[in-house]
Amino acid sequence: MKEAGVEVVVDYNQLAFMGFLAVIANFRTISRLLKYCKQDILAFKPDVIILIDYAGFNMRIARFAKEKNLKVFYYISPKVWAWNTGRAWKLKANVDHLFSILPFEKEFFKKFDWDVDYVGNPVLDAIKAFESDPEFLKKNDLLTDKKIVALLPGSRSMELKRMIPVMAELVRMNPDYQFVVAAVKTLDGQLYAPLRENPSVKFVYESTYDLLTHARSAIVTSGTATLETGLFKVPQAVIYKAGLLEYWLLKQLVKIPFISLSNLIANRLVIKEFIQHEMTATNLNAELKQLVEDTPTRKKMLNDYDDVYQMLDTGSASENAARLMVGYLKK
Repeated sequence: MKEAGVEVVVDYNQLAFMGFLAVIANFRTISRLLKYCKQDILAFKPDVIILIDYAGFNMRIARFAKEKNLKVFYYISPKVWAWNTGRAWKLKANVDHLFSILPFEKEFFKKFDWDVDYVGNPVLDAIKAFESDPEFLKKNDLLTDKKIVALLPGSRSMELKRMIPVMAELVRMNPDYQFVVAAVKTLDGQLYAPLRENPSVKFVYESTYDLLTHARSAIVTSGTATLETGLFKVPQAVIYKAGLLEYWLLKQLVKIPFISLSNLIANRLVIKEFIQHEMTATNLNAELKQLVEDTPTRKKMLNDYDDVYQMLDTGSASENAARLMVGYLKK
């Protein structure tokens, strides 16, 4: 957006807090920036406010905008289907048009007598537009006969602290595979220490899509990366572990059968999920063997990926959303 000429008043990185406890700890910062954004909106006097994702913050902005009689479009719906579904009524009351990127959301909102627009998924757009680096394997010293297993531990410090020790143990169990970590430059390098201790493990930065292009299978922390991995047709196991208090709260609040987007989109188990106490190296190792080798498990997952891909393939999500937004404004 910045490259396209958008004036960035507040960088979203100032609000990139993950988990209940992190939000509570940074409540004053969030409140200050919320107040500032409201003042900026009133000064700018927009024809429409386009909210993108980030439910906790943007649903408050939507309510504020409605009170000020400002038109509101919301792109990438808050996940009200996952927990506290009553928020859908608040969303409907404060948002003029909702643009969804998950096909099952259209049916969900019909329960609230609301016809929302499903526009496709921007993750698929990014993957379609991606052009792999033909020199990737050579540049990263990956010209090997070993099968490549991608490790995607996440992009937040707390995720790495919980996922990487288990990944490191899994690596030690499988000397015949080439493990490659999709690492993040902006994180403290020490977070990767358990994996760096093994000299056979390779690290790549800002090259996750190149890595997935060549990976035989992957171990992926729950999040958007699980969908990206699926759309690259890489068999994977999904992992997630939270703090005890946070996990207890999640168990009370979240009412969905899966945490992986591919599973939710297909409405069935496509990818095995290893959550909390099930996220052990032993469990992951058993699944990894099924994913790397030519097994019925691997074949079924690849077939299921095709179904997910077709469900999301509706043209460019961003172009579809933009076209609809301009049309609604002209009306």
